[in-house]
Amino acid sequence: MKVLKFGGTSVSNAQNITLVKDIVSKIESDKAVVVVSAMGGVTDLLLNTASLAALQDDTYKPFLKEIEDRHLKTIKELISIKIQSRVLSKVKSELNTLETLLEGAFLIGEITPKLSDKIVSYGELLSSYIIGEFFAEAGLDVAHIDSRELIKTDDFNGKAAVNFELTNQLCAEYVAKTPHRIIVLAGFIASTVNGDSTTLGRGGSDYTAAIVAAAINADLLEIWTDVSGMYTANPKLVKQAKAIQHISYEEAMELSHFGAKVLYPPTIQPVLAKGISIQIKNTFEPDNPGTIITKNKNEKGKTVRGITHVSNIALLSLEGPGMVGIPGISKRFFEVLSQANISVVLITQASSEHSICVGISANDITEAEQTVNTTFAYEISRGKINPVLVETGLAIIALVGDNMKSHQGLSGKMFSTLGRNNVNIRAIAQGASERNISAVINKEDVKKALNSLHEEFFEENIKQLNLFVMGVGNVGGKFLNQIKQQQKFLKENLKLNPRVIGISNSRTMIFDEDGISLKNWETRLSEGEQANKSKFLETVNALNYRNSIFVDNTASEEVSNTYHSYLGNSISVVTCNKIACSSNYSNYLELKELAREYNAPFLFETNVGAGLPIIDTLKHLIASGDKVQKIQAVLSGSLNFVFNNFNDKTTFHDVVKQAQEEGYTEPDPKIDLSGIDVMRKILILARESGNQLEIDDIENKAFLPQESLDTTNNKDFFASLKKNEASFQEMYKNAVASDSKLKYVAQFENGKASVGLQQIPKGHDFYNLEGSDNIVLFFTERYPNQPMIIKGAGAGADVTASGIFADIIRIGNF
Repeated sequence: MKVLKFGGTSVSNAQNITLVKDIVSKIESDKAVVVVSAMGGVTDLLLNTASLAALQDDTYKPFLKEIEDRHLKTIKELISIKIQSRVLSKVKSELNTLETLLEGAFLIGEITPKLSDKIVSYGELLSSYIIGEFFAEAGLDVAHIDSRELIKTDDFNGKAAVNFELTNQLCAEYVAKTPHRIIVLAGFIASTVNGDSTTLGRGGSDYTAAIVAAAINADLLEIWTDVSGMYTANPKLVKQAKAIQHISYEEAMELSHFGAKVLYPPTIQPVLAKGISIQIKNTFEPDNPGTIITKNKNEKGKTVRGITHVSNIALLSLEGPGMVGIPGISKRFFEVLSQANISVVLITQASSEHSICVGISANDITEAEQTVNTTFAYEISRGKINPVLVETGLAIIALVGDNMKSHQGLSGKMFSTLGRNNVNIRAIAQGASERNISAVINKEDVKKALNSLHEEFFEENIKQLNLFVMGVGNVGGKFLNQIKQQQKFLKENLKLNPRVIGISNSRTMIFDEDGISLKNWETRLSEGEQANKSKFLETVNALNYRNSIFVDNTASEEVSNTYHSYLGNSISVVTCNKIACSSNYSNYLELKELAREYNAPFLFETNVGAGLPIIDTLKHLIASGDKVQKIQAVLSGSLNFVFNNFNDKTTFHDVVKQAQEEGYTEPDPKIDLSGIDVMRKILILARESGNQLEIDDIENKAFLPQESLDTTNNKDFFASLKKNEASFQEMYKNAVASDSKLKYVAQFENGKASVGLQQIPKGHDFYNLEGSDNIVLFFTERYPNQPMIIKGAGAGADVTASGIFADIIRIGNF
């Protein structure tokens, strides 16, 4: 014998009810009880209708009409013409009674809890009657009985307490004597011994099914819903959530108490003592095994079985010096909440006895605040206790698992994961059974917290990185292409899953919460909304994803000025834009401090040497205790390309133009040729070495004529190069005459830095530097004579993009 319960979604329309009939018709046990909820959404409609009627607002009538239309439409689709008139007549009669009750509430301008129960019971009464008639006409051996004849309660309307002794007797007797194989009854509703309608609380249809299952000693209780069992997390919020195949009663109770809405919390209690198994099944995927709930079953000894949450929570804190060592304070505090019928979902108390903090539904917070302040009015007036402190806009997240108590470090792992993602914890609670660890957080952080914890505890250590990319020109486009090419490799070998959530260029921007396909991002971007840097930042913050990374591929000062906002919201920043790190030292320092404070890496490897690991190597030298004594470097791939290709058979103008066209220079090549770009790079290296330096402290030995430096656009700049060709040829001849090559060199030593064009003799490390390569010599205490040398391609879109990519991977491996 078994009991099946079908939820509101399962019976929301004729099509779904037909699926229910197909499931019930395949039952093999000798007898089965089918408990049904109201049609999906009808209970809310009834409550809303009643509230409007009590306010004497006649707009309740269209809602009543909607309720009537839904039920009549369902009858006409399910029941044949042969018996349709009888069923319609019965339902219309019940609806007329409902209308009379609502008219009464409208006339007197109020609704009592007793009347509310009577009104709201019509959802289940109507659905169970229609389903019973449909089953009978379909040839099933079925009986329909009004639940109020079997489930007996006290007269506490809204959430009545069951009289189990009487209820068990009535249920057992009825099931034993009925000759029918299938018994259909309504969930949620019951009655007092006097016959007055009561309800078992929202979600009480599960409870009805469990009460009946326990009363008749059923072999199995099946809860049929619209998901395939209980999940490791809410699949609507965590895409990677997985169904739990087997779980214990206690774990299921913890998960359902903390928001796993597949199951109503009290459901398990009646069947727990009887050892009756519960199976959660999907009406729309009946062959899916779902979740089986039994006694003491923890699959493969797993520690954390699920992560769940409760929304709409408020904290109520009572504190004051007069609480310390005074017995009875806690009793009075909880007693007054109980008397006001306010349920406490979380408790935490300081060991000093100075404060007690509880979590309650935010809907009860106003009443709770007034009630507690009134109860402790005397102590508050004497300054012994402070007026109760209220915090709203919160939620509870909880880790649940039977085996958590036997594993060390779970709390630390949970809280460090939340901390890394800037999820602030307001309160913590852990049961003595150690079956759950709960934390109160801001409700805006729920999705990020759930995904972060799920990734940590369930996802085979694959870390999701959420990228927001600004600038998709030459470098940015190459970067996105590299991510597309390497996604599979990263997932399989590095356990990283980078997703591009937002993209912006100077014209348009797009966002996709599930990740932008990198196969057609250009087309989608061209159709995106108008670009707006402030709105881009607001959207990144609003999405509030874990492991968020802002990637700046621009050369914009305006964009660099937003780094503070990203880092301050625990969003990592990766940039090839040198402006921020070469700005005022105080700004550079503030960015580094924000990165540390909010645990948001700020990486800019490509600021110097494109994809070469120059800054990373320098950081490791410093971190290991080495000290930099001198830096010598050719840091401009652009200038190295120019002077490697300039000779007496070319013109300086043509070589610079070629460098610009091939992407070696900035769009404004004067930035490279004026030495500003190299100054920024040596400044960054000096700062990363631990020195305080401003860009104005760097000596710039410019080789460009003043006329070229004074130009304001590319056209005039290139014209000035042609005009001064003779002076450039003179520099080349002088270098050749001394058997040297021209290289633009940056140097830092004894706290001073300089940049300028130099003649490099044969035998020098810089002499044979080809193409657009960079080279850096680090002279340190450990490398005083033979410097550490880093050499390689230092310019170009591909290598710069790969440097940005490398920084993303570094963050992923933190």
